Amino acid sequence: MPAQPHLLHVFPTFAHGGVPIRISTIINHFGDRYRHTVLSLDGPTDCRSRLKPGIPAKVEAYDGPSTGLPGRLRAIRRYIKSQAPDLLLTFNWGATEWALANTLSPICRHVHLESGFGVEEAERQIPRRVYFRRLALARASQIVVPSFTLVRIASDIWKLPRRKITHIPNGVDCVTFSRAPVEGIPPGFEKRPGELILGTVAPLRAEKNIARLLQVFAQLPESHATRLLLIGDGDQRPHLEALAAELGVADRVVFAGHCEEIDKLLGWIDIFVMTSDTEQMPNSILQAMASGRAIASFDVGDVKAMLPDANKDFVTPKESDVALRRSLETLLGDTAVREQSGAANRAQAEEVYAAERMFAAYEKVFDA
Repeated sequence: MPAQPHLLHVFPTFAHGGVPIRISTIINHFGDRYRHTVLSLDGPTDCRSRLKPGIPAKVEAYDGPSTGLPGRLRAIRRYIKSQAPDLLLTFNWGATEWALANTLSPICRHVHLESGFGVEEAERQIPRRVYFRRLALARASQIVVPSFTLVRIASDIWKLPRRKITHIPNGVDCVTFSRAPVEGIPPGFEKRPGELILGTVAPLRAEKNIARLLQVFAQLPESHATRLLLIGDGDQRPHLEALAAELGVADRVVFAGHCEEIDKLLGWIDIFVMTSDTEQMPNSILQAMASGRAIASFDVGDVKAMLPDANKDFVTPKESDVALRRSLETLLGDTAVREQSGAANRAQAEEVYAAERMFAAYEKVFDA
């Protein structure tokens, strides 16, 4: 490898979301060790704001042909050759054509990183995508996944060689996320004396299913002085705001929008809630753990395996809103249980998911 290897990252989108944020954190950690070109295939590049000033990274939207697979593959190959990367990194289903373009006649070393699926594959894999992945990833040197669920899918369903599949759990900066919340973040929010805050951090997209969270929140007994804090933005926001009004809880739901300083607000949340249809190893769960929050979640991906025994009982079947509501009622009604769960979550994050382990694992991938 050269003194400053050039890494070409191909994202379906570089808008704010779990994968772009995690990779931005990794890029920041290594400083000028590597040079980066970051492509957003659908245009948005909002997550460039996460990159520290001075980092040798070029972020741009890809402007290639949109029709005809052969023409798209030729254009992709021309682009890769023009950039002369030492390593091609493709992310998720949306970048698999780039994987295929390099597989047909390899231009450079290629690593594919799969972190999860959209709502269309929340319940089952789409057969044509399975076959396409099997072909496109045939010559990848590694397939990096953050969850044991994805290890099983890549080996048992996609039929990729187990020796090529590298499991790298996501990591979290436990020191940063253990700090007290900061007044004025998010803007306009102020925690009231005696109230308990339920909250989540997620882009407002269909697969995050914030509508279910609103419906469960509306069913909680009014004896609890609670509000719901939603951190994130997206195309579902108008629908969700209308739903909150329809459910009669609009005055108790705070749509805070996008916030880049999650570590400065998680401490306002007493119970972190996740109602996603599909996840693998969510960064937001790790952040809530490091912040010492009690967590109530549907049982998706590796969420239950990530949490310590003290919090596992509050991970409930995805099919049951009733079970989630009961978990929330227990946590809202018992301060000791809430605090014990939060303390156990923080200890688990520090012991198992410290960011340093993730950085060391990615360094091996980049330098292999």
